[in-house]
Amino acid sequence: MKPIFSSDSSAGMRLLVLSVVALLLVQAARSGWLDKPLAYVSSISLPIYKLTEIPGEIGRSLEGLFTGRESLREENARLRAEALVLQAKTQKLASLRAENIRLRELLNSANHKEESVLVAEVIGLAADPSSHIIVIDKGLSHGVREGQAVIDADGLVGQVVNVAYTHSRVMMITDNTHALSVQVNRNGVRAIVEGSGLIDLLELSHVAATTDIQVGDLLVSSGLGGRFPVGYPVARVSEVTIDPGEPFAIVKARPLAQLDKTQFVLLVFAREVGDG
Repeated sequence: MKPIFSSDSSAGMRLLVLSVVALLLVQAARSGWLDKPLAYVSSISLPIYKLTEIPGEIGRSLEGLFTGRESLREENARLRAEALVLQAKTQKLASLRAENIRLRELLNSANHKEESVLVAEVIGLAADPSSHIIVIDKGLSHGVREGQAVIDADGLVGQVVNVAYTHSRVMMITDNTHALSVQVNRNGVRAIVEGSGLIDLLELSHVAATTDIQVGDLLVSSGLGGRFPVGYPVARVSEVTIDPGEPFAIVKARPLAQLDKTQFVLLVFAREVGDG
């Protein structure tokens, strides 16, 4: 008995089916009725595509984050450097402002004096720490001479002891070899003030125990001896000790001039007799 369908007829049938399917697909593509199903398939595949993109986006975000942090770090370093520069400039401005104030005070002090004056800057100190010597930037070329009085905005600094062409050496009143004649501004009592070797201390020598001198008294230059013009503030009495049975009192005073930090001083040119 022969089979209903032979192998040849089966192959022919399959070929016929494929042909019909192909014809239907071509017809569907032309008519567009597969567009919606394909769109649905595409919509379903979009989230899958997005998921595959996530690792790449994370990588790019991390890269941007690291790049941003590095950029911020560099910018912070630059800003810190600029802040330091501005701070240094501010400090310099503050220094210049303080210097201008000192100069104005110095010149205002000079305006109250009858003598002519010359502003000088302190440019050095003596190498010997036991001597109270400063070096100023004015000398013979500026008319400076030995023995000339030197003051600052607050009081008497000392006197010129050595003059070179462009600079001079000034012995301060606290040097232990320096002495000058003063008087108590309150009552005119005269005394001799000597340097103690300490920058903030002067001593009055041979003051009788009965002398009218008190703590707080202002001492001014007396003008005796011709070295210093009369009336310049020198010191203020800080201590008076009277020991019963001793002929002399122990009197100490503090200089009024800023001897340890003054930067600018005035050289005093006293008027000669007969000047107008």
